Amino acid sequence: MALTHNLADLRQHYTKGGLEEHQIPDSPFTLFNEWFKQAGELGVLEPNAMVLSTVSADNKPSSRVVLLKGIEDAGFIFYSNYESRKGKELEHNPYVSILFFWPEAERQMRIEGKVSKISRESSKEYFVSRPRESQLGACASAQSSIIKGRHIIEESYKQCLAQYEGKDIPLPDFWGGYIIHPSSFEFWQGRPSRLHDRMKYTKEQDSWLIVRLSP
Repeated sequence: MALTHNLADLRQHYTKGGLEEHQIPDSPFTLFNEWFKQAGELGVLEPNAMVLSTVSADNKPSSRVVLLKGIEDAGFIFYSNYESRKGKELEHNPYVSILFFWPEAERQMRIEGKVSKISRESSKEYFVSRPRESQLGACASAQSSIIKGRHIIEESYKQCLAQYEGKDIPLPDFWGGYIIHPSSFEFWQGRPSRLHDRMKYTKEQDSWLIVRLSP
C-alpha cells in the first residue's frame, strides 16, 4: 500500500532552545519540574502523558501511553489494572523506561528505573478522587483480556452502574498505583542541523553523575 506522503521529506527544523551545562541543576527532578511547567505554559495538551515500556517474560518489549499522576519520594506515580498486560510484565520484570515527548517545546525526556506498588491506602485515596465514571470503568474492565465485542464491556459497565447505584464504589483488588524510582534521566532539546543537546543523569548512591551525549 502506497503512502500519501513521502516519509523521507517529512522534516522538522528545531530552533526553540538549547541546553547548556550552566543551565543544568544538580538534581534531574529540578530540571524535570522546570520543563514540565514550561510545557504547560506552551499549551502542551497532556504534558503528563508518557510512553511506558515494559518487557515480557519471553523478553519482548511493549509500550503504551499512560498518565503521570504524581511525583513524590523521588519517584513517578501512575495507576493501572494489576492484571493487565503491563501489570503482569511488571510483576515479572520491574524495570521500565518512560518517555515524555513535547513537540511544542521540541523536547523529550527518557527516564529509566525500577517499579514498585504504592500503598493500598495511597491507591484508595487517588481512586476516590477520580470521576465516578472512571471508577466504574476500572471496575468493569478486565483490562487486556480478549472480549467478543464492545457490547461485552458496555454490559459489564451497566452491571457495575446498577450494583453501586447510590453507593460508594470500592477500590478493586486488582487496581492501584505504581511508583517508578529513576536510575537515569536523559533530557533532549532539539537544535538546528540535528546537533541536538542530550544531557544524561545517572544515579550514583546519593548523587547524580551528569554527562553530555553526542546527538
